[in-house]
Amino acid sequence: MSFADPQSITINAVPYTLPRVSTGDLSSKYQTSDGLVAMPISHTMGKRYRHQLRVDHKKIAADPLTAENAYFSMSAYLVVDRPLVGYTVTEAKQVIDGLTAYLTASSGAKVTQLLGFES
Repeated sequence: MSFADPQSITINAVPYTLPRVSTGDLSSKYQTSDGLVAMPISHTMGKRYRHQLRVDHKKIAADPLTAENAYFSMSAYLVVDRPLVGYTVTEAKQVIDGLTAYLTASSGAKVTQLLGFES
């Protein structure tokens, strides 16, 4: 089973629609038509299960060295690494729910601290 096509994400109050552009074994990629926002989703199975959902974002901005416009990009990932046995899907989800609630509490104060190099 796959994620719905298309996926939607809002970044800085701007909604984006990302239709599926590719599908592979245990993976799919969703992307805007201009390629500025992409969402690859993948899974690997070996000694452990590894699930990854990523958001890739590109923008055009002035290069501070040349004052010419250039593309800049960044990515944000959520990776879940769990054993083959010992955690149910429900239990793993509870851990993820705790992490995402922690990061988004107080208007994202912990994310601001993380990006400000605090540890």
